[in-house]
Amino acid sequence: MSTDYGWVADAMKKTVPWVTTAGVEFTEVAADRVVCELTDVENHRNHVGGPHAAVMFGLAETASGAVGLASFSEQMGRATPLVVSSEIRYKKLARGNLTAEAVLARPAADVIAELDAGQRPEFAVDCTIRNAEGVTTAEMTVLWTLKPIKA
Repeated sequence: MSTDYGWVADAMKKTVPWVTTAGVEFTEVAADRVVCELTDVENHRNHVGGPHAAVMFGLAETASGAVGLASFSEQMGRATPLVVSSEIRYKKLARGNLTAEAVLARPAADVIAELDAGQRPEFAVDCTIRNAEGVTTAEMTVLWTLKPIKA
């Protein structure tokens, strides 16, 4: 697998319209870790002046999807990545620009081995949302699956 993952940001922006609409930017992309940023936009705020929960969720889910794409791009011809479940835990009131860091929670090789064995593998991506000062405002776990494409 290539070690240049710059194409992931472009692919996410082309295939997931919300990414461009929301203004998500990808600052770091690797096979098992992605960092995204989202600028504070007044019409994305909630009743207390911080980013709406849906915006925070969307940022982290986008970062998790980019990890899946980077980790499993070579499997896309035989499996479709789908979210199984998500859990978000709000830690502190968020204000201003946000960063989401998403990390693959288990080795990609293990997931691919399950797919090779005819299973429908699941993999978690752990996300941390931080404000501009680096303070954690939320943590999220997104559970993904690779659904085999039936011939």
